Amino acid sequence: MKFRVERDVLSEAVAWTARSLPSRPAAPVLAGLVFEAAEGDGGDNGSVTLSGFDYEVSSRAQISADVTEPGRILIHGKLLADIAKSLPNRPVEFSTEGSKVLVSCGSSRFTLQTLPVEDYPALPTMPTATGAVTASGLAGAVSQVAIAAGRDDTIPMLTGIRVEIEGEKITLVATDRFRLAVRELQWKPEQDDMSATALIPSKVLSDTAKALTGGDWVSLALSGGDAGEGLIGFESGEGASSGAKGSRRMTSRLLSGEFVKYRSLFPNEYNITATVETGPFLEAAKRVSLVADRTSPIKLAFTQGEVTLEAGAGDEAQASEAMDAVLDGEDISVSFNPAFLLDGLQVIDTQYAQLSFTVASKPAVLMGRPALDAPAQEEFRYLMMPLRVPGQSAG
Repeated sequence: MKFRVERDVLSEAVAWTARSLPSRPAAPVLAGLVFEAAEGDGGDNGSVTLSGFDYEVSSRAQISADVTEPGRILIHGKLLADIAKSLPNRPVEFSTEGSKVLVSCGSSRFTLQTLPVEDYPALPTMPTATGAVTASGLAGAVSQVAIAAGRDDTIPMLTGIRVEIEGEKITLVATDRFRLAVRELQWKPEQDDMSATALIPSKVLSDTAKALTGGDWVSLALSGGDAGEGLIGFESGEGASSGAKGSRRMTSRLLSGEFVKYRSLFPNEYNITATVETGPFLEAAKRVSLVADRTSPIKLAFTQGEVTLEAGAGDEAQASEAMDAVLDGEDISVSFNPAFLLDGLQVIDTQYAQLSFTVASKPAVLMGRPALDAPAQEEFRYLMMPLRVPGQSAG
């Protein structure tokens, strides 16, 4: 195999595919990336396809290259990723000599041992495309809900993001049982009456959504089968649906388990709403939270025209800060896990944030609000369980 490729093109493609490689592979070959070089047709340049797979997640990138000898090899992926990003900004040449591959770039030379490519497992087949969503829209939506996904692998279902497809709307949901995030967005389905659900590992979906922002659209594909047996696939780049040069794709196995019936957790109406300016409120919460450890609450006391933030008690360090707020309803005091409150505020992308309550002892719902004279945006809702604090009124 022999080909020549631009350094930046190679580095980005290697980084994309190597990011999903396991840190402790079950078999040595799973630490590798498969390189497949093919000559072009007619006057076209050739292409090189890079693939990685760990039996759960697969990734594939295809790039244009000047291929003089087609072939297929397996190279240690993370080592090659480190090498590729450190190379000078010059064309990179790959060539094989027996069981070794030579990587040349300017005056830099590397000789790497290949892995037995014949032992590498076959990648899963990309499911049939079910629709497309804007890359920026997907990335933004996933970042908003991923904050609420669980980190405890002993309950795999809670580490996932549920994807619900109904016609032209996608709903993303995640929860760790103490908070819950829901985000709705529009997309272009292949069929108008499309209806499907999938539970995707949160880390996989988060990493994929961030990495696929290079193109305008991301093609989403779901295979059939029961939860845990099906696959979901994502593809972006030039000719995403056809696997053309410049495209990137990944697949992931779905998680199994029955997801929380979350819709009933949201109140039908609220007795109290409090609106604050997002940026200043976030900064105030960060400052006050400095004196709160992981188990200590941050208390929010809303009165007409003001909110007071407090943390710490007794002989420990204490902090308080007051700022403007618009309160619709009776005064209310409520306490939250500081990290949960900060997580929610950090993904609000509007000038104002609205906290909605029934009573202080029931979950509160955080939403974005573009202006004081505009309603809250219900496309994103972040539900938080309050913390019970001795001596605090139920509001």
